[in-house]
Amino acid sequence: MTSESTTPQWVKSSYSDNGGSCVEWAPRTASATGIVPVRDSKNPGGPALGVPATAFAAFVAGVKAGGFDTAA
Repeated sequence: MTSESTTPQWVKSSYSDNGGSCVEWAPRTASATGIVPVRDSKNPGGPALGVPATAFAAFVAGVKAGGFDTAA
């Protein structure tokens, strides 16, 4: 049985660009389970990754810090 808190309600990442490179995540599910579901918005019926919340938080912190920027 699925409850409202564990049924993914997908949100588009604010870091996704408008060129079609869109990532969605389900923050309410993450709060309830400790696992962050992540999927490609262009393929909503496709697979979703389940990332531990601590790992996802570290990844987001790295993105915000510019740790994944590529050299021009």
